[in-house]
Amino acid sequence: MEPGIEDGNPYFLQGCQIETTTPAPRCKPLGNRNSPVAGYRTGLSSMLSRLPPDLGLMRHIIAILLHNEAGALTRVTSLFSTRGYNIESLSVAATNEPTVSRITLVTQGSEAVIQQIVNQLNKLIDVVSVEDMTTDEHIERELVLLKLKVRLEQADAVRGYVIRHGGRVIDPAAEAFVVELTASEAEINRFIAELSAGAELIEVVRSGALSISRLSRNLRVVR
Repeated sequence: MEPGIEDGNPYFLQGCQIETTTPAPRCKPLGNRNSPVAGYRTGLSSMLSRLPPDLGLMRHIIAILLHNEAGALTRVTSLFSTRGYNIESLSVAATNEPTVSRITLVTQGSEAVIQQIVNQLNKLIDVVSVEDMTTDEHIERELVLLKLKVRLEQADAVRGYVIRHGGRVIDPAAEAFVVELTASEAEINRFIAELSAGAELIEVVRSGALSISRLSRNLRVVR
């Protein structure tokens, strides 16, 4: 066994466990740090030198073409859950191919981890093709529906705000004032925050991110 490595975990040092969830990797002492076996300070320096250069997590949008088979979606999502990675949003819909659906999901991870996940997804029998959309120029949009409780004297101001920001009023009922907006994630977050500051927010429904490449090539079924 390599000194300082236990159970195949490169982030476990004898007498010191490297915590990589913080902005800067640090050592969490295990047991007696004065133990000669632990090699606390020397071991820590050695261990940090072997850590991957990029420990930062990035937001990734992954597009997947998938055969419409029972259990296919479960097999895709299981690939993330078994590795402890959260899916922040997931959207599934039909494509122009009647037997194929498109999944668009958002997750966070390092470049190396996301590439590993993409490689594993490509091995699934139901998966036709996979692309990490964030590696190329792309367009991202999300739909949000908001239900608000709006006082009569607020109605015109709320309606004006929604229209100025490219949204639409779907139902102007004072007790359930429903609006919609299609925009980027950041714009939708701001839209929700500003509307809820002036009216009572009752319900939020978001579609999750959808994305399409700006390039001429497309994610498609290979015949």
